[in-house]
Parts: sequence; structure tokens; C-alpha cells
Amino acid sequence: MDAANTPPARQNPLKTLFLQAPSFDGFDGGAGSRYQAKREIKSFWYPTWLAQPAALVPGSRVVDAPADELTVEQTLAIAADYALVILHTSTPSFPTDAKFAELLKAQRPDIVIGMVGAKVAVDPAGSLKASHAIDFVAREEFDYTCAELAANDRPWADITGISYRLPDGTIKHNAPRATIEDMDALPFVAPVYQRDLTIKNYFIGYLNYPYVSLYTGRGCRSKCTFCLWPQTVGGHRYRVRSAANVIAEAKWIKDNMPEVKELMFDDDTFTDSSNMDRVHEIAKGLGKLGWTWSCNAKANVPYESLKIMRDNGLRLLLVGYESGDDQILHNIKKGLKTDIARRFNADCHKLGIKIHGTFILGLPGETLATIEKSIEFAKEINPHTIQVSLAAPYPGTTLYKQAVDNGWLQENDAVNLVNDKGVQLAAISYPHLSKDEIFHSMEVFYRRFYFRPSKIWEIVREMLSDWDMMKRRLREGVEFFRFLRAREA
Repeated sequence: MDAANTPPARQNPLKTLFLQAPSFDGFDGGAGSRYQAKREIKSFWYPTWLAQPAALVPGSRVVDAPADELTVEQTLAIAADYALVILHTSTPSFPTDAKFAELLKAQRPDIVIGMVGAKVAVDPAGSLKASHAIDFVAREEFDYTCAELAANDRPWADITGISYRLPDGTIKHNAPRATIEDMDALPFVAPVYQRDLTIKNYFIGYLNYPYVSLYTGRGCRSKCTFCLWPQTVGGHRYRVRSAANVIAEAKWIKDNMPEVKELMFDDDTFTDSSNMDRVHEIAKGLGKLGWTWSCNAKANVPYESLKIMRDNGLRLLLVGYESGDDQILHNIKKGLKTDIARRFNADCHKLGIKIHGTFILGLPGETLATIEKSIEFAKEINPHTIQVSLAAPYPGTTLYKQAVDNGWLQENDAVNLVNDKGVQLAAISYPHLSKDEIFHSMEVFYRRFYFRPSKIWEIVREMLSDWDMMKRRLREGVEFFRFLRAREA
């Protein structure tokens, strides 16, 4: 496509589709860096990274094919009605996303197809070379990039933040897109959720159903070596929406989506220590509205702040503990130690705040002894629920470079983060610890955490307290046992 100097010769603006393409059953690409794989218990996060630019493009539509269980054929039929299709992609899903783009281009040769997401942000040239069906990729924060492309009122050469193919086949990289500073200028995403998505399809095991997830800011000051979005798209400066803006969207949801039972704030670290006055203000606003809510948190929130949050509707914190070994936490630049996490956890238990704790196996410094240490640490602090994943060296992260430089990972093996069924694989191996040992330590971790008499009784007691919870936990239990059997096979 000759897009260097003139816009495509088609209607102005372009009818635009924002698409999470079909993938393996249960794939949740909307979770961004946190879990681009099939989960232990089938669940879906909202595709906020697509809904946000869609809110800037009049007449656009968001389609989340995995959540809606749409087939390739059904999704092609929807996409064929649009002039511009923007797909969210990731390292694990890129091969199938590119294949979908090729099928769509074969069906509609004149359609313009672009991709967004961390994978294309760190490897724009490689992504474009992988398939001629991809007309452009958007780098950095892509909200306004997508809006300008959809407006179709100026040459692509004048649009910052995109890479695309010139007529002679060479790749052109435009100047970078400036980081968004005025976060309040972005429109609410909840109206897009209501308009385009089937709310009942979005469920997470540890959140009240149905829920809605939002970002109140972007970026993360933490320097964790494995975390993808702060190192590729969001950056390490935490840029936030005002408390009034967040509360206004929460009120819109309360007024217009009365079925929603919980809000989840999905900022990488909503409780960043530089941000606590704003957190308190948001909490008090949510309390006045009668919201139950949850958020991502680091395991260092002071007791006084936890109490303000709890007194104003906080139900659960999603906390990345990663490891029970202090040397590993140092290796990954986590920025805290297990003694701080223990104190934080004790405060949460005292206040009745539930915790969903996440752990990662196979990080630098991992041994069989440190895996054992993490299992015992998890049992000791006893989060309400846990998620155990395997170290995923996404291209663009410090962990990826470190793994390649040290020979723990072959440079082209990052595509093998999941298998063809979406099950996460161990990508990193060490001279003293094999991929196979890391892979199978996950089910050991889960069994030893959940199959304790005290934890079993805790779950049963929760089920007996509520019939809906009974049905939900029984379904999740069946899925969890299937997950364990699939891994052991």
C-alpha cells in the first residue's frame, strides 16, 4: 500500500473495528503482560487496551472473539464489514493473529489491517516482515495513533508512533508517539464495554461476578525485570487520572450498569506509595457510592491506608509476591523483602481484606530449594487464593535480555511461551534446574497450597455460605482438576 504520502483512497473517516482475534479456547490476551496464556480456571479480563482507543473513534466497534467464543469464520464475517481493522496482539498469540490477518486480507484485499500491543511495539519491523497482510503496527501508547489513522484525513507519514511498509517493500518507522500526560482527557471506557461487550462473559475466580475492570493510570515506578508493559508501552512514570475523574466513571457504571457487583482497578500498582493521598480520595468517593472494589497492590501498603480503603469498600487486593526467597526478589528488582510482605499480609488478615497472591517459578536464582521456600512462604501467609505462573521472558524486558545473554534461553524461543493449547510452558532453563523441573513444580505448588485440610475447610465454609458461590466453586474445581491433569500428561 502506498501510504507514505497520501491517505488510502477510501471513505473518510474509516469504519473501524478493534479486534481481539480468535485464539485457543480460554486465551485471555486482554490480560496484557500478566498472563498471556490459558488460565487454570477459565476467566477473562476486559480488553481495555482496545476499548480505550475505540472510545476515541466515533462509530467504531470492539469485538473480543475469545470471550464471545466466536469462530474464525464468524469473526471474518464481522471484520469484512469494516475498512480498518486493528488487532491487539501478544508474543504468544502473534502467529495466529497474523494468520487471521492473512485470511481477512484474502477475503477483503482492500481492507487496512494494523496491530497494537507490546509485541509489535518492541519488534515493529519483524512483525511487519512476518506477514504482508499487516499494513502497519502502532508503537508506544497507541490510543491517539489509532484515532488519527481512523480519521483518515492526513498522510501516514504525518502520524507519529507507526511503522509501515513502503511501496518498495522497505519498512518506514515514523517518529515516536509522545507519552500521554493528561489522562483525564481520555474518555471513559465503561460506555464502550456496555455498548460492545457481553458483560456476563467476563469473570475472574477471585472477583465478584459480574465485575468491571478499569485503569486509573498508566506506567509503574517499580523496575521488576519480568513485567512487560512498563518496559514497553506504559513506561516507568505513573501517570494518573484525577480522583474526581475516576469517581465520575464509577458513578456512571453505578447508574448505567446496575448488574456490576465489583470494580477492579487494574493499574500495575494502584497503591504506589507516591499516590496514596489520591487512593484515599478515590476510596472515600467509592465508599459514598456504595461500591465494592479491588485493585492491584504491592505488599507494602501501610496499615492506616489499608484501613481507609477497607472502610470504603475495598474487598480484595491482587498482590504479586513472586517468590518467598529474598535473593530472587533482589535479582528481579522487586523492591521489597519477605519480612515486609509478611507484615503487610498480617495487616490484611487483621482487617479482613482478602488477597489473591501471585507467584512466579523459574526466575533468575531459582533452585529446587527456593521453590520449596516459596511454597512454604505461600502456605505461611495464606492468601485467599493464588496464581502460580512460570517465568515468561517477553521480548523487550530485562528478563529476556538477561536470559539470552546468559544462555538460559535461545533468542528465537520466546515464541514458545505457550503450547498449541494455550498451556504456559517453561521457557527458561538453568544448568542446575531444567525446564521440565520448573514446569512440573507448578502443579506441586498448587497441590501443596490448596490440598491442606485448613485450606479445604476454608473453601468449603465459603461455599456453604452462599449458593451462587457453591455453584461457582464447583465449576472452578472441575476446571482446576482438568488443568492439573493436562499438565501432568
